[in-house]
Amino acid sequence: MSGASVFRKNNAISWRVRLALVALFVLAVVTVSVTNRFLTDRFTDTTRNRAELRLALYSGNLLSELRQNAIVPQLLARDPTLIGALNSTDYTQSTQRLISFVEEIGAASILLLDRDGRAVAATDRNRLGSSHRNAPHFLEALRGQGTIFTAEPREAGGFVFNYSRRVQSAGDTLGVISVEVDLQKFERAWAGISDALIVTDGTGAIILATEPRWRGRTEAEALAEQTPQSAIQRAIQATADWTALPPDAYLQGEAVMRLESRVAFRGWRMISFTTYASVRERVNGVLALEIMGFAILLALTFYFLSRRTAGRMAFFMRESAELRQLNQRLQREIAERERVQETLAVAEQTLEQSSKLAALGEMSAAVSHELNQPLAAMKTYLAGARLLLTRARPDEALSSFGRIDNLIERMGAITRQLKSYARKGAEELSPVNMGDALASSLSMMEPQLRQRQVQITRIIPDDPVEVMGDRMRIEQVMVNLFRNALDATKSERNPQVDIILSAGETATLTVRDNGPGIENKDALFEPFYTTKQPGEGVGLGLAISSGIVNELGGRLTARDGQTGGAVFEMSLPILASTANKPDETTETTASSQAAE
Repeated sequence: MSGASVFRKNNAISWRVRLALVALFVLAVVTVSVTNRFLTDRFTDTTRNRAELRLALYSGNLLSELRQNAIVPQLLARDPTLIGALNSTDYTQSTQRLISFVEEIGAASILLLDRDGRAVAATDRNRLGSSHRNAPHFLEALRGQGTIFTAEPREAGGFVFNYSRRVQSAGDTLGVISVEVDLQKFERAWAGISDALIVTDGTGAIILATEPRWRGRTEAEALAEQTPQSAIQRAIQATADWTALPPDAYLQGEAVMRLESRVAFRGWRMISFTTYASVRERVNGVLALEIMGFAILLALTFYFLSRRTAGRMAFFMRESAELRQLNQRLQREIAERERVQETLAVAEQTLEQSSKLAALGEMSAAVSHELNQPLAAMKTYLAGARLLLTRARPDEALSSFGRIDNLIERMGAITRQLKSYARKGAEELSPVNMGDALASSLSMMEPQLRQRQVQITRIIPDDPVEVMGDRMRIEQVMVNLFRNALDATKSERNPQVDIILSAGETATLTVRDNGPGIENKDALFEPFYTTKQPGEGVGLGLAISSGIVNELGGRLTARDGQTGGAVFEMSLPILASTANKPDETTETTASSQAAE
């Protein structure tokens, strides 16, 4: 291909790429603009609906509080106790009675005034004796016939809202009952919201507001009073009519939404001012995702273009680069082979030394573990023989010494087996009666069984079950399984161990306990893995037992029982002479008792 044709082809590709980029930019602008307008209108309507709902809820709560307290003066004005106190001027029980009323109705305070406007009973004892002769709630109640509502300015700021009614008896006016309504609790509740709220009376004066400086002023005066540092006030001053604003004013959160609701009480109104900040934030969040998506798309476009350009440039430099890389690779391979040969020689020496140390450690741990059981039994038999000798029972003591002699022979056999195991030499196998081996193993466990009360159930066939193996090593596996079962039932109230010997295609010995079960089946037969407390075991029993069974051509498995506990099964190849005999079993149940 000539240089002119390549140049023309590159120019054609460049023209198409520029057109695609311009189209992508126009699509991004249109999409962002349409999304901006649509989401702004939608989120604005949502914000308005929520503000209207909050306004209706607040006005309803305010009206409910007013109506709830309106009936209280009418009831108290007819109370015989209060009327009797005004007639007799004995007010010793009046204050306590008013306190009981205020706890029930939830009013701020209740006052009982005599004819002169003096507080003779009050839920707030600090106000006893105060004069209300010139107070509007006292004067208007004396002049009126029914319940009078007044909103009086408070010295500390705000208003005091009272329901008052005169108390009469036989046509004579005795005094006035005044109930103060706690509307300030609404202001305290409004303090935690983002909206600005005001409540105006029939004259347009603000009587409740989230901004304390607004109270007592009209809406226009209150908005003019607010400092320019307030974001909501700046928005209010910047907008008199929402629809008259420039399009960007409310989109940037510089306007508020004004909503008004009428409270069905003496011409009161509730007005809320809600910012559009949440609308702007939600719209900006969506727009940011869209812009990010277009930016990623644009970045991918430039990435693929750059890869294409780099590919064309690499095409002319590939041959020289490949030759340089091949030369460098050959040099690295030569150096790597030399390092590998040196490392391999060092590794062979290290591995040989490690193998010696590992074999020595394994042998020491195995000897310690396997001799612990006979040593413990010998200690028990020696203690028993000593006790029998002190009681002048030499014949029975000689029996214990005979058992100790058998244990010593067993320890010698164990050491011979471990030496053979360490040499990895061949063993001379012979037929082994599994029932006799089972009985011998249980006899060896007799000292441990005497110390505990464990229910042991044995199920064995009537006919002999024989396998080809080493009886001493098979008994070693059985003792390890029995010992693990006894250790697993230490925490059980009624410990139980089931031993089942069955003959089929294989000779299978099953040891089942009612302990807590198996925690980690994967690591169960690993060396030095144990769940016992420190000092109670080193975790070699099952590892050694599994190795013995595998060498004899069998298999040692473990699983959880259907009703709890652990189940261990040792399966060994059965001799041909016993494989076809019927499986007749005998069940024997024994319960070991504590030695006296």
